[in-house]
Amino acid sequence: MRPGPRNLITDVPGLKVGNAEDAHVRTGTSVLLGERAFVAAVSVMGGSPGTRETDLLAPDKVVQEVEALVLSGGSVYGLDAVGGVVDGLRAMGRGFPVHGLHVPVVPGAIIFDLVNGGDKGWDASPYPGLGRRALAAVAEDFAIGSAGAGYGATTKNLKGGLGSASAVLSNGVTVGALVAVNPLGSVVVGDTGQFWAAPWEMDGEFGAGGVAQIYPADEEMRPGKALREATTIAIVATDARLTQAQALRMATAAQDGMARAIVPSHTPFDGDLVFGVSTGARDLEHGDADVFTLGHAAATVLARAIARGVHAATAMDGDVQPSWASLYGR
Repeated sequence: MRPGPRNLITDVPGLKVGNAEDAHVRTGTSVLLGERAFVAAVSVMGGSPGTRETDLLAPDKVVQEVEALVLSGGSVYGLDAVGGVVDGLRAMGRGFPVHGLHVPVVPGAIIFDLVNGGDKGWDASPYPGLGRRALAAVAEDFAIGSAGAGYGATTKNLKGGLGSASAVLSNGVTVGALVAVNPLGSVVVGDTGQFWAAPWEMDGEFGAGGVAQIYPADEEMRPGKALREATTIAIVATDARLTQAQALRMATAAQDGMARAIVPSHTPFDGDLVFGVSTGARDLEHGDADVFTLGHAAATVLARAIARGVHAATAMDGDVQPSWASLYGR
């Protein structure tokens, strides 16, 4: 297993990502778009999720494929970003046809970034426009760190961010992750600056700080920011051909990667969730054995993406938390 050429989720062929930000509001939106509709599922393990259209992703529902997925800041307001993406896709002629119309199915999820120093006193919600702009910006190369849905994100003690990573398996299958990192927990061990995800780092992608030698096993964790102001939302994607049930299993396994990279994770006050995506371009050669491998790869890639998002975050005037780079960068 090795990183793909971009070390981004767009190493999965056929996928593109677009970001849009509003510096005044200090928030943003990210869109994952495929060349065509793709299989999608969702695993929710946090106690406070904010979502749109995710009920459709259960394997027993009629909808098996979607046009795009949206990750956004803005808490409940950010769900409006999905509407902007839907409008943009309809204008592009994407979606299933109904009596001369096109109806795009676009699930989405949000993080809480309403107390990060930005001006939230808008008269009209900025999120439909952010969704439309993010869709217009989709490309194979995109920014991570203080970008897109991670623009206004925070963690227990550091700025959060938008992260992404990829891996190419020995059988040629690619797995990628995209994540908005905004947890109640911490992505670093104490005040060492060393990432919890360090055992899975590849090619020094988040600073090559090494694995912490002392872990606070006896620490009784306390929140570093207010309750109900957190959530980490992610997408794991592959070009392997999966059923919706198999995509759900991959997303569920990827939750382990969140737990490896954020301590604690999946709390009652985080809305932690993972979308699982299959573009279906490559057949599985070894059936269930390959599904087993995909789950492990998805967890590993997501852990790396979380650390990369925080590592790449940049300091800005008015920040309520320091960036990793401002404290530990060399």
